[in-house]
Amino acid sequence: MALLEVEGLVKHFVAERSLFGRALAHVKAVDGVSFSLDAGKTLALVGESGCGKSTVSRLVLRLIEPDAGTVRFDGRDLLSLDAGGLRAFRREAQIIFQDPYASLNPRMTVGQILTEPLALHGLVPAARRPERVAELLRLVGLEPRLARRYPHEFSGGQRQRIAIARALAVEPKLIICDEPVSALDVSIRSQILNLLRELQDRLGLAYIFVSHDLAVVKHIADHVAVMNLGQIVETAEADALFAAPRHPYSRALLSAIPVPKPRAKRSRIVLQGEIPSALNPPAGCRFHTRCPYVVDRCRSEMPRLVADGIGHATACHRASELPSSAAIVPSDGGFSPVLEKLVAAFSGGPEAVRGGGVSSLGTDLA
Repeated sequence: MALLEVEGLVKHFVAERSLFGRALAHVKAVDGVSFSLDAGKTLALVGESGCGKSTVSRLVLRLIEPDAGTVRFDGRDLLSLDAGGLRAFRREAQIIFQDPYASLNPRMTVGQILTEPLALHGLVPAARRPERVAELLRLVGLEPRLARRYPHEFSGGQRQRIAIARALAVEPKLIICDEPVSALDVSIRSQILNLLRELQDRLGLAYIFVSHDLAVVKHIADHVAVMNLGQIVETAEADALFAAPRHPYSRALLSAIPVPKPRAKRSRIVLQGEIPSALNPPAGCRFHTRCPYVVDRCRSEMPRLVADGIGHATACHRASELPSSAAIVPSDGGFSPVLEKLVAAFSGGPEAVRGGGVSSLGTDLA
């Protein structure tokens, strides 16, 4: 059984009200999203800014309440939990926010930040909390002596390590990583990504990894769901999606990934047309205003997310008719060994972990 099951999730925000308070317009941020996640695996939610991926993560944690749909975690219906049940769930599911500068209380020391969840959930006796704080800091590659310092005394990478330690304090089963490296310098990203991978292997954590950076997603995700205007348009295992994307939107996103090899043979898909508004999404397929393969059916009938025999699902009327996507990725044998090592190091790939090019537990840079 899957650890997390989401079915038909909907969230519309009121954008305008009448003089008497009646809703006149809604932003359709999330509109019928469904997916599942197994324990110890990583699901990446990807898409352009405003597609609804961060809203989905907050709905899963019930930081905001959905308008419709079901969310089941470890067999429990999260939307029916009372205050006590929700408090227990919060111990099992945590979130790492995008901005490490804003997610930590500047008036609290690191020790106080990490002690707070231990005290709230009554996990560790007061006498043992300093010892547990030291364990958490060592787990994320920081020295226990740093517990007396305040957040402003740390670099961005170190602050994100502290945020990760805070999430780990309650021993969760699921961690939602909401753009956890986008606010960090490129040279630090690989260290944080490698740390997340090592923690997942060691502790059996499940991740929902929210990102717009497909180069990062390629190296950390087991499964990928591509979102456009509040809906999932394609979902597949990461290797399958990056090797052969089927939805035109997924192909356009992948074609925009920079490749550090000028002579690599690839095609760039440049989308034309206006980006629709979530206030008034178009009828039919919501991508049809920018799709190069649009036909009349796309303008009137919304495609369903249909899976094949190997779990690769696509919401496109013409998915089986589209030309091969092989030219989207380099087709001349890949990078040189030196470039491959560099790309892996700065993308957080497994080569970086094996080769030791960038230490995920080092604190000199992060």
